[in-house]
Amino acid sequence: MSNSWERPKINIKKTKNEWIWDIIGYSFYFGSIIFLIAVWNRLPEEVPGHFNASGEVDRWGSKWELLILPGIGAFILLFLQTLEKFPQFHNYPHRFNQSNAKQFYLNSRKLMNQLKNTCLIVFALILFESISIALEWGNGFGKWFLPIAVICTIIPIVTGIMRQKKIK
Repeated sequence: MSNSWERPKINIKKTKNEWIWDIIGYSFYFGSIIFLIAVWNRLPEEVPGHFNASGEVDRWGSKWELLILPGIGAFILLFLQTLEKFPQFHNYPHRFNQSNAKQFYLNSRKLMNQLKNTCLIVFALILFESISIALEWGNGFGKWFLPIAVICTIIPIVTGIMRQKKIK
């Protein structure tokens, strides 16, 4: 059963954990957009456009560039939401079969859900950081933001792989 077109389509209800992740991720994402709209007229013409690995602003740009972050978030949301909805098209090991398909699908779907929402949170935080620096509310998150963001993105992948290895 290696061909993804031959895999069974199984309707698995969203778990409570997935709903919680969605509520948190979507709240951060839409909250950051609402926040951007609320402060738009107070933003200076130049805002942080890029941060280096230490979390310092290394390029300033137009405040219109801030719209890129919600745009990327929307793309990630739509793309990963689509992948989450169709787990039968994900890549699985050779031991995948009819009897363990539901377990593989649920594990893979949870991974997509966590990655989607982690990315939404990270992009919302970057937007908030850019706005707060532009409005001189603070210096931003600093050098710990990038490592924490990377770790928070890697953790769901590692745990998903570990859960997948336990599926017989």
